[in-house]
Amino acid sequence: MPISLFCLSLQHYDEVRGLTKFLTLHLIRKRMIEKTIVAKLVEEWLEGKDYFLVDVAISADSRIVVEIDHADGVWIDDCVSLSRFIESRLSREEEDYELEVGSAGIGQPFKVRQQYENHVGREVEVLTKKGEKLRGILSDAGTENFSVTIQVKEKPEGAKRPRWVERTLTMSYDEVQYTKYLISFK
Repeated sequence: MPISLFCLSLQHYDEVRGLTKFLTLHLIRKRMIEKTIVAKLVEEWLEGKDYFLVDVAISADSRIVVEIDHADGVWIDDCVSLSRFIESRLSREEEDYELEVGSAGIGQPFKVRQQYENHVGREVEVLTKKGEKLRGILSDAGTENFSVTIQVKEKPEGAKRPRWVERTLTMSYDEVQYTKYLISFK
């Protein structure tokens, strides 16, 4: 009896292996959309507009998330327009996907340099890779680095008490874990 059970197990194993091969081939035929293709479509739509691309993310289950931004904010009509533009150029016959188009979230970490440039003069929070959290005014955003003007308490030589002084810190973009705009309701 143990021999017949062993043969049955081998037969079952071959059936499962065959089914696995079939499913793998079927899934390969339904190709996954490439991030570069979606990014090119977005850039095509952006041409001549003041919007800029923040991010394109595609998950393993073919969920496409496109984030755009604008110095004055993002309008829902433009998100709808971009979504329709992308859908008109992708084939649902070849790719199965879910598409979400929106703005870069307010209060979320910056992902591209243009976001830094748009927020110059505004209050930001910076977390350095050394773990130091800074809060100040984003005073400059260049190609290699950015500057934040912060308030620090210093005791001048000969003074009895410390006082608040402004210091401008310049950091390269790769020195920080994140930088984000601080929303103030004052």
